Amino acid sequence: MIAPKKPLKLPLAAAEVDRSAHLRSDEKYLIKAWPTAEVLVFINERFSTTNDQLLFQKGSELGSYQSETDYFLGIKDNKTFFVRHLSINTVTNFELKTLREVGAFLPSRDIGLAVHAQGLANWHQKHPMCSQCGGKTVATAGGSIRKCLADNSEHYPRTDGAIIVLVKDDRDRILLGRQKVWPKNRFSTFAGFVEPGESFEHCVVREVLEEAGVEVTDINYLGSQPWPFPASLMIAFEAITNTPESAKADGEEIEEIRWFSRADMKAAILDNSLILPLEISVARQMIKAWYGAGAEIDLKGNESWR
Repeated sequence: MIAPKKPLKLPLAAAEVDRSAHLRSDEKYLIKAWPTAEVLVFINERFSTTNDQLLFQKGSELGSYQSETDYFLGIKDNKTFFVRHLSINTVTNFELKTLREVGAFLPSRDIGLAVHAQGLANWHQKHPMCSQCGGKTVATAGGSIRKCLADNSEHYPRTDGAIIVLVKDDRDRILLGRQKVWPKNRFSTFAGFVEPGESFEHCVVREVLEEAGVEVTDINYLGSQPWPFPASLMIAFEAITNTPESAKADGEEIEEIRWFSRADMKAAILDNSLILPLEISVARQMIKAWYGAGAEIDLKGNESWR
């Protein structure tokens, strides 16, 4: 593994808010801070928004602090931030949009808050029971822990490590693949979860060989960002293959693969035969960094999540 040339600037990696972990277990502080706090509302994978920006409300407008639904996010500029996680059956008058829909429009402070909030909310929703005894768990420590009422064990939010890699050849072309579940012409870089006992570098080699049929060397770290869909941390790399002619889709997860030069990519965008990943994704930022000058104009317009 060689040293990074220039770390990527990844949209969801913004972290401007002090998480102030020392305050999470101070229940008196949380109750006192709630009425004047800035609160996001999160319902079924969607945030309350207005004009493609997050809509913050004062805690006092939402009623009293509830430890089971109100999670402490941190402090910035003397403002305290929470997220209220409501059930999918709750009726509201808010405009609700996903982070994928509004992420590209948010300032860095709000991106960091949204990623933190969504990660916590997803974890709480999916882990209501104790993994040790099956008993009921409740939220504690400002939403950063769940505690079992039966055996008193504590459970913490999980983060799944995943690699994502930009594969290049000696002609500086890049290799992109299309999953079966994606729409026609939607291509992206290769990615996969790190398995138990596996390093990031070994995962890069394994995933690329499994999905695209080529071996890679010169693995270079590019950066990382959280991806709370539902709970991943994406570790970005670029790597070189010396056998580009061996590239072949695995036929299971990856249905089609294509090599792109910069001219190929520009032409494919223009004739609508290529759809790229979302602007907030690591994949999109890696592709743009490789493309270089003109990426903001030449690659604009075609993007898709699914």
